[in-house]
Amino acid sequence: MSPFARLRRPAGDLPTGEPTTPAPDAPPEATPTPDGTAPPDAGPPSLARRIAAATLTGLAALLVVAALTVPDQLSRVGPAAVLRVPVEALVAVALLLVLPPRVRRPVAALTGLLLGLLTVLKLLDMGFFVARDRPFDVLLDWGLFDDGFGYLTDSMGRAAAVAMAVGAGLLVVGLLVLVTLAVLRLTRLLAQHRAAWARVVAALAVLWLGCAVFGVRLTAGVPVADREATALVAAHAGQIRHGLRDRVAFAGEAATDAYRDVPGDRLLTGLRGKDVLVAFVESYGRDAVEDPALAPGVNAVLDDGYRQLRAGGYDARSGFLTSPTFGGGSWLAHATLLSGLWIDNDQRHRDLLAGDRLTLNGAFHRAGWQTVGVLPAATQPWPEGRFFGYDRYYDAEKLAYRGPKFSYAPMPDQYTLATFQRLERARPHAPLMAEIPLVSSHSPWSAIPKPVPWDAVGDGSIFDEASVRTGGSRDVVQRDTAQIRADYAHSIQYTLGTLVSYVLTYGGDDLVLVFLGDHQAAATVTGEGASRDVPITVVAKDPKVLDRIAGWGWQDGLRPGPQAPVWRMDTFRDRFLTAFGPTPGH
Repeated sequence: MSPFARLRRPAGDLPTGEPTTPAPDAPPEATPTPDGTAPPDAGPPSLARRIAAATLTGLAALLVVAALTVPDQLSRVGPAAVLRVPVEALVAVALLLVLPPRVRRPVAALTGLLLGLLTVLKLLDMGFFVARDRPFDVLLDWGLFDDGFGYLTDSMGRAAAVAMAVGAGLLVVGLLVLVTLAVLRLTRLLAQHRAAWARVVAALAVLWLGCAVFGVRLTAGVPVADREATALVAAHAGQIRHGLRDRVAFAGEAATDAYRDVPGDRLLTGLRGKDVLVAFVESYGRDAVEDPALAPGVNAVLDDGYRQLRAGGYDARSGFLTSPTFGGGSWLAHATLLSGLWIDNDQRHRDLLAGDRLTLNGAFHRAGWQTVGVLPAATQPWPEGRFFGYDRYYDAEKLAYRGPKFSYAPMPDQYTLATFQRLERARPHAPLMAEIPLVSSHSPWSAIPKPVPWDAVGDGSIFDEASVRTGGSRDVVQRDTAQIRADYAHSIQYTLGTLVSYVLTYGGDDLVLVFLGDHQAAATVTGEGASRDVPITVVAKDPKVLDRIAGWGWQDGLRPGPQAPVWRMDTFRDRFLTAFGPTPGH
């Protein structure tokens, strides 16, 4: 046999176990990569493929670094944010480098998923800082998404609300997928260059430790040695622990009530025979009377209104209350004022409604007043009404408005007050206590009606032709911040002017009006870090009413000045019941 005969024999004819020798021009056999994944084609990639691969790797690295380092507040986002060295990245890379190939990929996928969830959490925090000037509460805030969808539906229409909800869902899913894929891509790169990356991690770890020890910062408040992701997760875990403990604390607070068993004939004796209206002005906060860009127009309405009221025989006293909420959550402020308990989250609100706390409404009812709730924005069943104990309750359907909507508000405040007057005060009646949230100043402040003659309000159809002050039905998302702030100020002017006009038109010796803000407007208007204070005012024609609150130190007029007293909103119920209770010796 020729010595070359075996080379010409088909491979299938070789004896079992005998190795084959590749042809000189055959490509070398592919060797698996260290993490067990199949390598790319052995042939050299084209320049375009190399550029594309490098670009994808760079984008993956940027996405991962951004997910770790971008702050959870828009006001802190900037170029310096992504120039930090996150300790979480160093720990993750070190772990992936030492893991065996069969474990490395699942751990990388899990790491990417967790990092994607962290990114979603940061976006939620950003949104809540803008809307509520606080971070998202992972235990208590999930129910607010339904309220948010309802707000979008009322403000922009159902189609737009559905589109935005679908877009938000796609964004969440997209982030989870993209961040996970980015981590997997970077993990393959680590596996292919383990030694080099080990040296890089060691060097960065030394750099991180040195910067941490010496407090090196890129700018004020932006340290090079970053551990913000860990701190963020710890803070949200702390929210959960606090929420669980808070239920016990709130139960103890609710059980302490000096007025629980006071008989009706010993309550509110200083207001006998009066109609008492408690009107919440949506988003009427301290900035409305103090911010240089917002206050001039609002204060002009208040000062001119006070002059008119004084000419009509009325007087007023004003101060500030600190609201438990900011930018939204009006129901928390309403419940706080009326119950005398600090209701700053929905868990406390639910526990309040499940109890038997004596509210301000309940105290008036016990003392012989007819209690009425007028809620123009209640477009769905509202079981909370049973807790507050209204004798009569008017929601949007019962108010029977037949005019156009104005942005979020189902009806103008003038219609709400005119209808309350027609259905309640214009008829022979026992003394009334009414709670009336006024919602024309509710965000997005894109359409505010002009006032019409009170006797022409009718069923509200007149507002079809009433022009608007803030641009009518224009798309609310097309306005810049300056326009939004101007529209907000106009809406507050409208509601305050309507209240003054109501008192001048339908007041009288037996009317006592308490009007206040529920919370400050969102950070779009006030900026982040604004106070939680809201103005509160008592208006009456009978001087004996205001004599009762002379000890409060509130200032004359409809507008509280910078030095006006500031109370927590939950203290108002007891102060009010004390001021208008029996005087010593009576």
